[in-house]
Amino acid sequence: MHDTRRTVLKGIWSVGALATAVGAGLLSPGRAFAAWNKGAFEAKSAIDAMKALGVANAEDSKAIEIRAPEIAENGAVVPIDITSNIPGTTAIAVFIEKNPFPYTGSFDFSQGAVPYVHLRVKIGESSPVRVVVTAGGKHYMTAKEVKVTIGGCGG
Repeated sequence: MHDTRRTVLKGIWSVGALATAVGAGLLSPGRAFAAWNKGAFEAKSAIDAMKALGVANAEDSKAIEIRAPEIAENGAVVPIDITSNIPGTTAIAVFIEKNPFPYTGSFDFSQGAVPYVHLRVKIGESSPVRVVVTAGGKHYMTAKEVKVTIGGCGG
């Protein structure tokens, strides 16, 4: 009985402390969420999304591996594995050029983390999957064409 009372009281204290921090302006709800790059997510072309993220000047690299099917029978669920062999990789961004919204997402890596991402994405029609890696303050890019027989974005 006393343990339940203590748990409830701790919860009430935590909510009160959080409300006080928000009220004092020390914590705002917008800061608690992940970064949102509206321009990149709303871009209608891959190049516009890349510009919004500041990675449009990426140079080609063979040190980025994209493993995806040559032909995806169902574009609704296409598995993609991405590995960066570039030392010091801090981020991987994925773009699917012919999707209605090409920017798929970005993945940040702490120092020492393995720069590997596994995704299952929708691909509306045959399209290049473009990957941009950030390492050492520079941007590197590679792409792989994926052919889709049944579209995943309403096709």
